[in-house]
Amino acid sequence: MSPRVHELPLDASVLHGYFSPGLEPVLEVQAGDSVRFTVPNHAWDLGPGTPFAPRDPERDTGHALAGPIAVRGAVAGQTLAVEVVAVEPLGWGVTHGGRDHAVDWELEGGVGRAPSRGWEVDLAPFLGVLGMPPPEPGVHSTGPPRRCGGNIDCKELVAGTTLYLPIAVDGALFSAGDGHAAQGDGELSGTAIEAPVRAEVALSVRDDLPLEWPCARIDCAWLAFGFDEHLGRAARIAVDGILGVLEREHGLSGADAVALASIVVDLRVTQVVNGALGVHAVLRDDAFRRA
Repeated sequence: MSPRVHELPLDASVLHGYFSPGLEPVLEVQAGDSVRFTVPNHAWDLGPGTPFAPRDPERDTGHALAGPIAVRGAVAGQTLAVEVVAVEPLGWGVTHGGRDHAVDWELEGGVGRAPSRGWEVDLAPFLGVLGMPPPEPGVHSTGPPRRCGGNIDCKELVAGTTLYLPIAVDGALFSAGDGHAAQGDGELSGTAIEAPVRAEVALSVRDDLPLEWPCARIDCAWLAFGFDEHLGRAARIAVDGILGVLEREHGLSGADAVALASIVVDLRVTQVVNGALGVHAVLRDDAFRRA
């Protein structure tokens, strides 16, 4: 069967603001299918002074996420491959420098302009939240990233990249949202250019890539992620992940992998504002070569 492209409407019936393994999927897809969707920004806004309504104020307290999307045949222990096909900001975004300090942006032609400040920045849009619920029952916040993904907030996950996530629940129950038109490593104020977006992702399942933590394939590089309340532990997890990449992709292990990683791997702070801090280790394809 050829892969299909599914469409989710911008509608309350397909949006939620929390993770839960008990949340019923709004769509079931075959592995390899794509899903297109539109989401409000992180705060459920479609524009300045234009909130999306309705939503459950008691439960939908987190990011506006589209889903969950069940992948037919996916089971816990496999790996979900999320190919980011497209992310398109819808003309407006906002950044907060504090509780009562907001900067509005006009987004057009790959450029963000803040007219009230005279600023311009190049856009590199991505989805801040890409993930699945943890296996524990109940309602889980969209705030922290987890082993199974979530609020990763990595600016490298633009269109054309693929994120690999350990599946924690049968069916995967994937959700996505939190459009960012541009962001720096760290996301220092706690917000990027938070924008409503149209997006498309393709979902497939890997049996040959067992993972404990997320990793990603970007243009000419591998990333490995670590999340923890302590930045040093997050870095340790990311290092372990990139050592796994060196073993899988280059046949290196043990002390050789550690020695080479110390020379060719870069550690970057993904974000410091989501409770569980993020670090991603970067191994570029041209970082070393065989003599």
